[in-house]
Amino acid sequence: MSNERETVIVERGGSGMAVIGGVAIVVLLLVVGYFVFFNGQGGGGTVDIDVPAVSVDVTPDGQ
Repeated sequence: MSNERETVIVERGGSGMAVIGGVAIVVLLLVVGYFVFFNGQGGGGTVDIDVPAVSVDVTPDGQ
């Protein structure tokens, strides 16, 4: 009886960096989601922006 064995080695390089990158992206999305949904104040809020009205008198020059 002959025992024949074959060993196959599969290298998966860079998996450590992929895990670190994935965790960093998840943390970034959580922080952005917090500021978008809770406005950084622990609840809802409004932002008042004053935009001045602009009026321009334009007269056609005949062209």
